[in-house]
Amino acid sequence: MTPDPNDPIALTQALIRCASVTPADEGALDVLQTALTGLGFACTRLPFGHPPDGPVDNLFATIAGGPGPHFAFAGHSDVVPAGDLAGWSEDPFAGEIRDGFIVGRGAADMKGALAAMITATARHLASGPLNGRISFIITGDEEGPATFGTCLMLDWMEHNGLVPDLCLVGEPTSQHALGDMMKIGRRGSLNAWITVNGAQGHVAYPHRADNPITRLVAILAELKARALDTGNDWFQPSNLEITDVAVGNPATNLIPAQARARLNIRFNNEHTGAALADWIRATVAAHAPSAQVEVKISGEAFLTEPGALSALVGDAVMAVTGRTPELSTTGGTSDARFIRRLCPVVEFGLPGQSMHKVDEQAALADITGLAAVYEAMLAQALPPRL
Repeated sequence: MTPDPNDPIALTQALIRCASVTPADEGALDVLQTALTGLGFACTRLPFGHPPDGPVDNLFATIAGGPGPHFAFAGHSDVVPAGDLAGWSEDPFAGEIRDGFIVGRGAADMKGALAAMITATARHLASGPLNGRISFIITGDEEGPATFGTCLMLDWMEHNGLVPDLCLVGEPTSQHALGDMMKIGRRGSLNAWITVNGAQGHVAYPHRADNPITRLVAILAELKARALDTGNDWFQPSNLEITDVAVGNPATNLIPAQARARLNIRFNNEHTGAALADWIRATVAAHAPSAQVEVKISGEAFLTEPGALSALVGDAVMAVTGRTPELSTTGGTSDARFIRRLCPVVEFGLPGQSMHKVDEQAALADITGLAAVYEAMLAQALPPRL
């Protein structure tokens, strides 16, 4: 039985009961599509990709009324694995309610927000004839590599003339209480893999070998020694972190033939991923000209300057919660990094202290409150025709 779209709690429970660990869907998009179709949305499923990271199913839904802006909600139906089941107090995919909280994987990140979006939309459509257009951009590939999800959906939307004017991503941005923070940007992320080759030999005869560890250590020391920046008005300083060093040498008397390292840079809008990649390659080449460097940029830094969209969200949050949300760019990456190439985008959602943890949970009051915030946003962005 499909939950009432006006009931965000029942919708959240129904979504949690779909064990949609990336790239599996397990019926989560069916729940969303059924609810949206019942509200008059035209729904299109967009499966993309191939093993091992796909195929991934995605959902685009849209409804249009009279002349007006195109407002899009964006989010993801996939979740991270439950982890150690013994650590959970409830079945992570049962959606049980306990002491005023829904417990389950995805409750905070971000099935509660998806339910709140649908409830807000249902109430807005019931308030009068629609001005403008409302769309839902829902991917099943956000927690994974993000290869077969939002990026390809945006390409499809461009091709079909369905580019939004503004977008709200429902990531769990609130920190301690609903409404205390929204995200108006994110730092970029770059991963680099460095492989330095040498010549194996006996430690007693170093002149007959070529120790790659020495050069790898010098490379990493030079990379870490640079202060990338000191931050700016909206971003904290960029940081480079060494995330792995591997040699795989079990012998105590052997100089290895190869040494490898991996690093990550979280960078603000003082940099581009390409410029940082060039710097890494040049640094490596200065110490080890024959070394291999592989770089993957998972997203560039972006900022939606404070303005009409952040004011829209802030006014709705104040009206419902009485709080003024902090405008932040902290945290990891999200699919907003892709959407920003099409339109202004901000993120606002539930408190996220428990996301990805054992006993992930969301307060019932926060889910219903979030639905009210989203409804207030729609009323301001797309006032119904009288």
